[in-house]
Amino acid sequence: MKPILSALTLSKLSGFDSCSIANAIDSLGVRMLNEGFGGTGIACRTQELPPMAGVAVTLKVRSSDPPMKRAFYLGQADWSERLEEASFPRVLVIEDMDARPGRGALVGPAHACVIKAMGFAGVITTGAVRGTQRFSEIGLHAFSGNVSPSHAYCHVVEMGGKVVVAGVEIEPGDVIHGDRDGFVSVPADMVEKIADAAQLSVERERVICEFCNARGFSLAKLRALIGPDPTRR
Repeated sequence: MKPILSALTLSKLSGFDSCSIANAIDSLGVRMLNEGFGGTGIACRTQELPPMAGVAVTLKVRSSDPPMKRAFYLGQADWSERLEEASFPRVLVIEDMDARPGRGALVGPAHACVIKAMGFAGVITTGAVRGTQRFSEIGLHAFSGNVSPSHAYCHVVEMGGKVVVAGVEIEPGDVIHGDRDGFVSVPADMVEKIADAAQLSVERERVICEFCNARGFSLAKLRALIGPDPTRR
């Protein structure tokens, strides 16, 4: 069972960029260095926003094919109401199940406003989003595989199960951090330790950059300053 995390605890993560969070996780040796972060196929559409952190709420959608009958899809028609069951703050994580994901967008300008009002920090999808300017205006992060002007036939086919987004397996209740460089899945039982390790990573990089900008720089002195790389244990 995943721990219940407070908004204050999660806010400690949002004070760091995604690179520092990834460095912190690597330094603690809790998983392989090539796991737990978004790979190719997902881009941040709201790069001007500060980092986000929240608890995952998961959906699966389809958007390419019309319904068999001449009507709009119903699917999981109550999906937006059921989002209220999630912890706070939240990140909506959507896997588009189409053979070619991203034809239509489930979340556009109107749904973005609703989701933001419900305490969501961002949306991550293998499919599409639309109306990205509205996301930026209201402060809701958007990560997607595509941008589309239309919702097409997008509809929810499943809620609350495991999804795979950019090579990362995500389950409801997982902690997600993200910013302009991508998103990272954070072990929920180690949030406090990871925040502390991220602070050490930031401080280490600050010292290195200040040394590189100072007079008297040399590679020999830099090697002595850096010491062994904690991620290469």
